[in-house]
Amino acid sequence: MGHLSFAREGFAVAVPDWMPGSKDATVLASGVVELALAAALASGVQRKQVGRATAAFFAAVFPGNVHQYVKHLDASFLNSDQRRLVRLYFQPLLVAWALEATRED
Repeated sequence: MGHLSFAREGFAVAVPDWMPGSKDATVLASGVVELALAAALASGVQRKQVGRATAAFFAAVFPGNVHQYVKHLDASFLNSDQRRLVRLYFQPLLVAWALEATRED
């Protein structure tokens, strides 16, 4: 919910400079997408497709995480290069989790 709150400037630092539009609009849009994906996952409808969309979203935000690490940009608990680097290693795990948790047997 932080993406949609008045405290969203902490998320804006992760938006790369090459992204079109305003950083604030990107943060708001990503928050809306996160809520939509969460609602879709909770509904259980078309789980495999929603899992793929969630994995794609996690992959799409990865360049922002790299940007934040390379530029040494602090935000909330991501206030050291070590923490930002650890997050980079967890991103592929999130992609794998989204796909595994929603696969059909």
